[in-house]
Amino acid sequence: MARDARSRVNSLRRLSYVAFGVACTHLVFGAIVRISGSGMGCGDHWPRCYGSFFPPLNRPDLIVEVSHRYLAVILLTTLIGLALTAWTRRSEAGVGGPRGVLRSASLAVALGVTAAILGAVTVKLTNAPFATLAHWTVAMSLVATVVATVIRAGGFGGASVRAVAVAGRTRRAAFAAAVMALATVVMGGLTAKYPGASVACLKFPLCGANPDVQAAAVWVQGVHRVLAVVLVFHLLGVMIGVRKRGESPAIWRAAQAAFGLGVLQLLIAGAMIGMHLPPVLRSLHEATGVSIWIATFALAYLARISGDGHGVREPRVVPQPRDLVDAGAVRASTPATAFSTAVAEPRLVEKKEPWQAELLVAENELAVRSEVLRDLTTEDTEGGTEDTEESVPAPLSLDAGRSFTLGEPQQFTAEVAESAEEDAAIELFSASSASSAVIEVAREEPVVERHIPHSIAVIIARGADL
Repeated sequence: MARDARSRVNSLRRLSYVAFGVACTHLVFGAIVRISGSGMGCGDHWPRCYGSFFPPLNRPDLIVEVSHRYLAVILLTTLIGLALTAWTRRSEAGVGGPRGVLRSASLAVALGVTAAILGAVTVKLTNAPFATLAHWTVAMSLVATVVATVIRAGGFGGASVRAVAVAGRTRRAAFAAAVMALATVVMGGLTAKYPGASVACLKFPLCGANPDVQAAAVWVQGVHRVLAVVLVFHLLGVMIGVRKRGESPAIWRAAQAAFGLGVLQLLIAGAMIGMHLPPVLRSLHEATGVSIWIATFALAYLARISGDGHGVREPRVVPQPRDLVDAGAVRASTPATAFSTAVAEPRLVEKKEPWQAELLVAENELAVRSEVLRDLTTEDTEGGTEDTEESVPAPLSLDAGRSFTLGEPQQFTAEVAESAEEDAAIELFSASSASSAVIEVAREEPVVERHIPHSIAVIIARGADL
């Protein structure tokens, strides 16, 4: 059962891809019709061409025009088939209802019929510029609707983008890019049809106005150029923002495609003007412009439907101290409480071990007491009898633990020895008491600030958290 449902979804997606391919091909032929001046290849006859649906192919302009009409019939047939397929499966999830394939496919059929009617009007009006522009604009809307149908069917990343919402700034920037792309493409169509506008500028990137054409024609191409340059820079900003905010892969690919096509379009425009390309190659410029419109619309639509499946933005993962310790990025001896990742100052605080603090205090105290004992011994021996056996107490020593001991004193004679031993015992007892008190205080203040070098992983972690 699940396999059958998946197969039906894939078949609907494949059919929408076929409709998209036919729509793009139809648009390319439409560009060739305008640039080559083949719009009146069949005269003012419509839908027949000189009284026949299959006229003799004896002229290039007739071949181009009738091929464009054949593609329009194929496209309309494909759209009707897609809509009927969606209608038969309207009860399935994602096919019927709001933002389902059926609604966008039905809209595509309506736009296809409208484009055909406007094509007839254009022929009857002998390719009037504004009638051609209306026909071109509806054709742009038609291909955008087909793109939306593909995305609703799960193509172009539509199946994955619904699970994760994008940032509001990404959604607004993508919408602005789509609006600018549509305006640029429409102005490109007007430039191709307005008298003298296609040759109004003789240089690139500056215009270098042609004195043989009207000033209005120069303005038409100038506005088209300005919009194109602004669009490319905006797409660059969109791509950087999408990358910085870590949007979904489908959004990232669409942003990359739109910006890459924008740069390619500028290069083709420069070659078209500087190298005076023939009409067939000049149609590549318009085809690239259509591709930019498709890419930017796909970007905007993907951003719009993101999170429809009640998705949320993926939380930014903050590395924990234990994770970096396990990865070997931070010394295991670094306390977890001394680790900071985001906005902390570049300083790590490390506690001293308790035995280090006790040892330091004990060494200081014992050094003072040893000096006092040495002074007492020196004074007593200088003022005593000759029988006094001069000796110096053994140096104070510390064991490897947290306690300290006093070495065995050497023997003194009579009074000096007794006096020195009594004083030493008193002083030793006092030193022990004082040392214990100081050690207890030291245990209450274990934090000592110290600069330690930052590892690369910690720096990366902080940068990722900003």
